[in-house]
Amino acid sequence: MRFIFEVDWPTIKYGYVGRPLIPKTKQIVINECYGGFGLSDKAIERYAELKGITLEQRNSKWITNGHDYYQDGKLFTARDLARDDKVLIQVVYELKEEANDWASYLKIVEIPGEVDWQIQEYDGSEWISEKHRTWS
Repeated sequence: MRFIFEVDWPTIKYGYVGRPLIPKTKQIVINECYGGFGLSDKAIERYAELKGITLEQRNSKWITNGHDYYQDGKLFTARDLARDDKVLIQVVYELKEEANDWASYLKIVEIPGEVDWQIQEYDGSEWISEKHRTWS
């Protein structure tokens, strides 16, 4: 077997020739309280800044939210973000409690890298579980 020994993770693609290298762990952002996943205005603005996304801010149609954000005329919502997005994880680390919106308490969970995962929830309180097959 031939190994590739490189330290810079973003440039590593294969550990063994022909087999993808799997990171030892993954980080995923979840909401750990009842209510639902969401980001504060400050967190959305920081995310957009780091991603280089231009957002248009409008007053929210909902009493509970501060603002709505639009990207190219379409509503930009935190619920559409990949929960393992490196920038999202950075924003939650940076802002801590300030990243939470009115109905969320965000937490970064670390899981084994080889796990095929999914987020499950009850009344907005979320947890990560391993995907498996289910029939009924």
